Amino acid sequence: MNARFPQGHNGRVWLWGNITIGLIAIIICCIIGAMFGSVQISPETILKIILSKLLLTNSEATWSSSQEIIFWQIRLPRVLLAALVGICLSISGSLYQGVFRNPLADPYLIGVASGAGLGATIVFLLDITIESLSLTLNILPIAAFIGGILAVLIAYSISSLAQRPSITTIILSGVAIGAFCTAISSFLYLKSDPDLRPVMSWIMGGFIRATWNQVGLITIYFIPGFIVSMIYSRVLNTMQVESDHATSLGVNVKKTQRILIITATLLTAAAVSMSGIIGFVGLAAPHIARLVWGADHRILIPMSGLIGGAFLVISDLIARTIISPGELPVGIITAICGAPFFIFLLLKNKREIF
Repeated sequence: MNARFPQGHNGRVWLWGNITIGLIAIIICCIIGAMFGSVQISPETILKIILSKLLLTNSEATWSSSQEIIFWQIRLPRVLLAALVGICLSISGSLYQGVFRNPLADPYLIGVASGAGLGATIVFLLDITIESLSLTLNILPIAAFIGGILAVLIAYSISSLAQRPSITTIILSGVAIGAFCTAISSFLYLKSDPDLRPVMSWIMGGFIRATWNQVGLITIYFIPGFIVSMIYSRVLNTMQVESDHATSLGVNVKKTQRILIITATLLTAAAVSMSGIIGFVGLAAPHIARLVWGADHRILIPMSGLIGGAFLVISDLIARTIISPGELPVGIITAICGAPFFIFLLLKNKREIF
C-alpha cells in the first residue's frame, strides 16, 4: 500500500488518525518492553504503579517494592529513552533523505553519527569519573552536535573537490569521514584508562545506563527538532524536484537545506549522546513509512519517527533478554536487521543512487 495524502479537512483527519494509531502502537511496544526481563511484571501491575506515581489513585499497593523499583527506575526510563532515540534517528534520516534526495542518506552512513560520537567521546574521556558523569551529561549533546556538524561540513567540502559534485559523492565522503571518526574514537579508548567498559558499551549503542534525566534532556532537543521538521515538511516536498524548479516555485533551496541539515544533525547528536552509535534505524524506518504512507513528508516524518521508536524499543528488549542475564549492545541487533535491508535498498534503487 502506498497511500496518497488527501487534501483539505480529510487530509488533516487522515494525518492525525494515522499518527494516533502509531502512538498507540509505540505505547504497546513500550509496555511490552517494560514487562519482560529477569523479572516479569504484568500489564495490570504496570498500570497500577503508573497511576500511583501520577497520584491518580490512593489504593493500597499490591505489588512489591522491588517490582516498583525495577519498573519505575530501570525499565520505564529505558524504554522511553529507546523510543525517543529511535524517533530522533528516524526523523533525522527522513530529513537527510529528503534534503539529499537519496534513499541511502541517513545519520550513520553520511558520517554524522560517527562525528557526533567522536565529539561525545572526547567529552567522556576528558572527565570520566562517575561523580563528574552527571556534570558532563549536559555537555554531551553540544559536543555531539559540534562533531556531527563538522562531519557534514568536511564531507560536503571533500565532495565539492570532485569534478562533478553530486549527492553520491557527498554520501561517499560521509562514509569515509564516518570511518575516520570511528577510528579516532577507538584510538582514544585504547590510549586512555583501560577500565572503560561503561564507555565502550555506550559507543557500541545501548541503554543500560538510562535515567529519567536523560529522558528529560533528549525531550528538550526532540521537541524543537520535530516542530521545525513539520514546519518545513511542505517545503521539503517541493524540494524533491530539481533545485532550479524548486527555486522557480519560490523555495530558498540553500537556506532550507541548511536549516534542515542543522535540525537533523541536532536530533542525531541528541540521540547519539544518550545511546551511543546505533546504525540503520534512520535508514530503514523512513523507507518503511514511505512504502506504507507515501512520500509526502507531512506524514512521512511523524510516521518514520514512530516506526523507528517502536523498532528500537523492541530491538532493545531483544538485546537485553536474548542472552539473559547478560546483555548485547542494541547496535548489534539493529545491524543484524539493518544490513540486509541496506543491501536490498542498494539493489532496488541502484539507478536512483548512482
